[in-house]
Amino acid sequence: MPELPEVEVTRLGIAPGLTGRRVSAVVARTPKLRYPIPAELPVLLCDRVLQSVERRAKYLLLDFGHGRLLLHLGMSGSLRLLPAATAPEKHDHLDLVFGETVLRLRDPRRFGAALWLDGASSHALLDVLGPEPLSEVFTARWLHAALKKRGTAIKPTLMDGHLVVGIGNIYASESLFRARINPQTAANKVSLERLERLVPEIKATLQAAIAKGGSTLRDFIHSDGSSGYFQQEYFVYGRDGLPCRICGTAIRRIVQGQRASFYCPKCQK
Repeated sequence: MPELPEVEVTRLGIAPGLTGRRVSAVVARTPKLRYPIPAELPVLLCDRVLQSVERRAKYLLLDFGHGRLLLHLGMSGSLRLLPAATAPEKHDHLDLVFGETVLRLRDPRRFGAALWLDGASSHALLDVLGPEPLSEVFTARWLHAALKKRGTAIKPTLMDGHLVVGIGNIYASESLFRARINPQTAANKVSLERLERLVPEIKATLQAAIAKGGSTLRDFIHSDGSSGYFQQEYFVYGRDGLPCRICGTAIRRIVQGQRASFYCPKCQK
């Protein structure tokens, strides 16, 4: 699934070329992804100017002034900027046409979403989200207070979007390694001192991933069709059985909350 860095890379890829441009056509080739695609999108968007492209967690919000189009890439989706004459392929479900350019949503598994938010209204999907990990709100002291009643393991706790958004499976594993914290440690047992290491490492890991274009695993590609390269710098994710880049100990793989976690048993005691 595209995580926060991949969605931010997508935003950075599409915003410069589309902001300030007018929608000339909307084409929906399927009535439903994870949720029904609003049938009124052509009426709502045609001849409207895109004012900004924002991100909230793993959601993109295309602001047209009178409302916002919420897009989610699901498990395997991507947004591409293409010449408008480019023929659609099997999994290309939604086009926003801006003159000679089309913003095309591809979603092979159809777990993504395209929803309309009227005016300044929010949505239930957004209302339950925690703070952004790259924001000033997300500090070690804030996290320490938020974890006091959470006895679950720190790794799946960090992936809870109600606590903090966008720290998906890859980046939770990588951040915990960088902070030398075992992913099985109970969240409320992680000291403030250790959280003062972890929070900066979360921010640094996410920022490094954005700078490298995110991680291209399976289906994710950039808006221009290129790939991300952060996976080449993983310390632990997907490296089970391989030597730790720091101490040489074999990386271990465990399952937490039905998701794979990777860690070094020596560096992350």
